[in-house]
Amino acid sequence: MAYDRHISIADAIKSYYALPRNHRVHWSKARKDEVVRAVRSQAISFHEARTRYLLSRSEFEQWEADYLASGGDAERMQDA
Repeated sequence: MAYDRHISIADAIKSYYALPRNHRVHWSKARKDEVVRAVRSQAISFHEARTRYLLSRSEFEQWEADYLASGGDAERMQDA
């Protein structure tokens, strides 16, 4: 896949996850799940997610628990 010359590889990888650019979005379950998925697959670090989205550790842990409770990683493994 070719990327624009002005986009870093890291930014191109992050764009694959459809992550919001900042914290000023409506946080639907799908958006929360996408952030959790990106952190769990190491596309972005936990620290970067906390900084970009102004998350507390407990808030992220709740998102992650909700993601896993809804079959999070199991769904991803079936898609692969």
